[in-house]
Amino acid sequence: MVLCTNAMTVYFVTNSIRQVIVATLAGWLLLQVAYFASVLFLIWRSSCVREMPKGLSISVNAGQFAIGRNSIIKE
Repeated sequence: MVLCTNAMTVYFVTNSIRQVIVATLAGWLLLQVAYFASVLFLIWRSSCVREMPKGLSISVNAGQFAIGRNSIIKE
């Protein structure tokens, strides 16, 4: 959808098919790089969570946030 809109905009502004192709390929490449980087970030983040010490727990409950050794928040 983004690439189609970009292609139409470039064509109406420049009236050049060559520039439409170049702009569409550049947009496609940018989207692929951003997708690949986001997947790598998610993999890195999940490995960081896995390496957290086992005695350390993170609890989020009713808008409260606590980090501590075996911390539990009760309502």
